[in-house]
Amino acid sequence: MAITAADVNKLRQQTGAGMMDCKKALVEAEGDFSLAIDILRKKGQKVAANREGRDASEGLVLALTSPDEKRGVIVVVNCETDFVAKNDDFNAFASKIASIALDNLPADVEALRQLKYDTELTVAEKIIEQTGVIGEKIEVSSYEMIAADTVYAYNHPGNKVASVVGLNGNGKAEVAKDVAMQVAAMAPVAVDEARVPKDMVAKELEIGKELAIQEGKPAEMAEKIAEGRLKKFFQEATLLNQQFIKNNKQTIAQFLDSTEKGLTVTDFKRFSLS
Repeated sequence: MAITAADVNKLRQQTGAGMMDCKKALVEAEGDFSLAIDILRKKGQKVAANREGRDASEGLVLALTSPDEKRGVIVVVNCETDFVAKNDDFNAFASKIASIALDNLPADVEALRQLKYDTELTVAEKIIEQTGVIGEKIEVSSYEMIAADTVYAYNHPGNKVASVVGLNGNGKAEVAKDVAMQVAAMAPVAVDEARVPKDMVAKELEIGKELAIQEGKPAEMAEKIAEGRLKKFFQEATLLNQQFIKNNKQTIAQFLDSTEKGLTVTDFKRFSLS
């Protein structure tokens, strides 16, 4: 059967594939739209396989909170080039995946990939399809969620850095926003000293001791110097002990306590592509 320009445009609107790809798929499918879509998906699978080894280091970091401000997610959707990352269609695609994550709160990235993107495709299948449409490797590389009395999601302009923060008080969105911006800007490794991974603490002590020895300090003194440097590390790298970027005379813990006695951070997540 004859394939018209209207047919090609209709398939393009449905799939987002290029005009020539749509025309070839319709010709191969002899005008059958469902079969043509399958052909395009198969092409997408082939493109995805061909690009599996490519480096998808660009993309978008998106953070969202639920309407009741009790739950938040942060999702990283990667592509190969900044050109694609700035494309409106890719932005809409990544935003929908983040919304699906927020609506369903899957356990991990793989569980997110198995959720329905629409009535026909899972997120994983849609990624394969979009790989064929865009011609770049696409992947969801990271996903985290938190729940708290108040959760705030901060997306830094450009969507290369985002954070979500949970507080133990209700209705504290403005306060949580300040803390989320702190997290995005200062990249703390943990909420407080107790939550710094033990291997990280051991590494900091080892480095501190080695530096002291290199400076000519005796071994027994090097131990104490290393402990002092560890305290400084905690001050700089743990959120509650960091100086508040809006008022460096306060730590984040002091800022929160001055807002409401006992108010604190229960959890945070941060991702960056920069």
